[in-house]
Amino acid sequence: MANKQIIKERRLQDDAWKVVNLVDGEAAIDVCLPVGPLLVPLAVWKAKKACLIHREYEHGTPLGIWLAPEDRVEDIAADIDDFTVIAVHFPKFADGRGYSTGRLLRERYGYDGELRAFGDIGRDQIFYLNRVGFDSFVLGEGRSAEDALKAFDDFPESYQAGADQPIPLFRRRAA
Repeated sequence: MANKQIIKERRLQDDAWKVVNLVDGEAAIDVCLPVGPLLVPLAVWKAKKACLIHREYEHGTPLGIWLAPEDRVEDIAADIDDFTVIAVHFPKFADGRGYSTGRLLRERYGYDGELRAFGDIGRDQIFYLNRVGFDSFVLGEGRSAEDALKAFDDFPESYQAGADQPIPLFRRRAA
């Protein structure tokens, strides 16, 4: 994701974040951390938490984490304030577990920083991901970011409340 264009705040922006991945068989403690803003997987966060916090606070290097579909939000709940970005990986277009992760982060745990969806993301998902709290998106290979920007206008009104519109369009009044 480094030096790519992302959709953030409903427009295209440059992205300097580097995604750290574990290579098959590599232990999280042995991962070499590159210079710059990092999005680290949960396993690396757990293994190198002290080092990552030191980088963030002593050197001003922004820190982010990314969660895989099988990762539990509860595992980072106490650390949410340490992250500038929390990214959620969508390995397959049809894998919807990340929607629940986004909603939990916003509504149950009160995360108010950048919430990023990345992986196999397409235009059809942008509107709904935004509804549950995602505010930045890295599209899957071969997908047009310019076209995906139009997704925010696909549905002009939402009848139910969402993270992007906490009060429903039609709410009942007390009698």
